[in-house]
Amino acid sequence: MKIYLTINGNSFTATLEDNETTRELLKKLPLEVSMSELNGNEKYYYFDESLPTNSYKPGKISTGDIMLYESDCLVIFYEDFDTPYSYTRLGKIDNVDNLKKI
Repeated sequence: MKIYLTINGNSFTATLEDNETTRELLKKLPLEVSMSELNGNEKYYYFDESLPTNSYKPGKISTGDIMLYESDCLVIFYEDFDTPYSYTRLGKIDNVDNLKKI
């Protein structure tokens, strides 16, 4: 499934995973949030309520990954890096060329 995102006025498409978490996330759309910066590689937003999870340790994060940290934190990554943390995969931004500039 494809969704459209607008980040700081820039348009992106993302391909979502087919899982329980994304189905619950889709029920919240349309959604406008202000995301906070963390570590120079990600933006995050905490929901008021938990989403179902199916977390795993990916080991490596790629630019454009859209993940759920714990059960209530939406994360969009704009840099590649290794990670020891667990996430539930939500999807991936398709056109990441301009993502690093945001």
